[in-house]
Amino acid sequence: MISEELLQSYKAVQKKYTKGDSIFHENDLPVNYFQIISGEIKMCNFNDDGREFVQGFFNDNQSFGEPPLFLDRVYPANAIAVTDCELFVLPKKQFLDLIQDNAQVSLAIIENLAKRLHYKSVMAAEISSQEPEHRLLKLVDYSIKFFKIEKEPDGFKIDLTRQQMADLTGLRVETVIRAIKALERKNQIKIINRKVFR
Repeated sequence: MISEELLQSYKAVQKKYTKGDSIFHENDLPVNYFQIISGEIKMCNFNDDGREFVQGFFNDNQSFGEPPLFLDRVYPANAIAVTDCELFVLPKKQFLDLIQDNAQVSLAIIENLAKRLHYKSVMAAEISSQEPEHRLLKLVDYSIKFFKIEKEPDGFKIDLTRQQMADLTGLRVETVIRAIKALERKNQIKIINRKVFR
C-alpha cells in the first residue's frame, strides 16, 4: 500500500503487538491508520453467545480499518493480532494530510477499498445460498485474484488454514474438511503437504 518512506515522512510510528492483542475494538472511534509490516490481523465480531464471525484476514503490506476514518463513525468490528505483528500506525490527521497531498496514494486506497467491497458482495451472495463445495471454490478463486497469488509449478497455493476458510465462508471446520476432500476427488483442487492448490 503506502510506502514506508512516505509513511515515515508523515510521522508514522512502528508498533509491535503480540498474538491475541486487540488493535482496536468494535464501537471504538477511529484515531489511526494501520498498515501491516509483518504478521496477520483479523477483523471480527462476536455475537451474544460469544460466537466469532470473521470479516477478513490481513497480512504484510495490507492496511485495515480505513473506512471509519473517512466517515467519522465507530469501527464495525474488532481488529485482533492472529500472530505477533508489527504495524505502522499513523494518526488520522496525518493520514488525511498524506492522501490529500498524494493523489496516487488516494487512488490506490480507493482501488483497495473497492476490491474489498466487491469481495464482500461476491462472498455474501455465495454464502447465502450455495453448497459448501461451491462456497469454497468461490473463496479460493477470489483469493487468487484479490491477493494476486502467483502460480507455482503445482498451481495457485492458497495460504488459508481450514479454520480461516470456515470463518470466511460461514461453514464449520468439519464441513470445510469434507468439502476439500470432495473437491480433491473431483480434481478441482490439489492437496500437497496439507496445503490447498488450485
